Amino acid sequence: MIKRIFADMDGTLLTPEGIVSDATAQAIKASHIPVTLVSARAPLEMKDAIDKLGLNTPQIGFNGGLIYERTGNDWKTISARLITTITAREILNAVKSNFPHVSLSYYDKYRWYADNIDHGIQYEQKLTGQSPTILPIEEVFSQPNFEVFKIMMITFDSEEMERLKAYFNQANYQGVSVAQAGAAYLEITNIDAKKSRGINYILEQERLSKNETAAFGDGYNDLPMLNMVGLPVVMGSAQEDIKKVAKFVTKSNVEDGVAYALQTLPEFKG
Repeated sequence: MIKRIFADMDGTLLTPEGIVSDATAQAIKASHIPVTLVSARAPLEMKDAIDKLGLNTPQIGFNGGLIYERTGNDWKTISARLITTITAREILNAVKSNFPHVSLSYYDKYRWYADNIDHGIQYEQKLTGQSPTILPIEEVFSQPNFEVFKIMMITFDSEEMERLKAYFNQANYQGVSVAQAGAAYLEITNIDAKKSRGINYILEQERLSKNETAAFGDGYNDLPMLNMVGLPVVMGSAQEDIKKVAKFVTKSNVEDGVAYALQTLPEFKG
């Protein structure tokens, strides 16, 4: 019997418009199984899904950089892994100088920051429904106790993406992980910010065995999560090598694949 569900958001739980469909919300609530969202997103970008699903247990943001709970209108930190402000400032200034056409932004626990509104920021705004705080980097970093969870770069130029990745391979910044998310995104988090870290926390806290857990995912960064659970469910739109780890391949997120699996598989029916 499945006692906990872990779910990726983009390409999995959410529609292409970036929302939880009514059908998926109804299926999750009808399952009566606690759900933990496991995402590269910030809490502010996860809020609408958390509210629509009525989730009140620990959630995992910034790819495991933040384990937190919704408490009223705030986010209670359970565990955090940050990028040091010295390294974050160095990276931001280097990208701004060497890659002026790359859309550059970053996050603390509560806000999304950028220097200006460009094509990448506009694209992300449409996807998440959020708007960044527009301030110069030095002004943001002058805030006392400022914390950085994620740096995000967006480029729709595949050649520039390759140059950007080559730069980080050579620069070898310490204490961070640099990962491509989809074709247009390159994201930087603390080296210990992994989805598996957040999942391990919940498994230990709730004393769950592997066979009591399920996960939904669609991307390469979901593979550690999918391999940690007893019932890995992969979306129909995923790459074929990701589908190889699945015990069940469901429909795509366009077709409410999460809802379809919950309503089809006996493991979710108690």
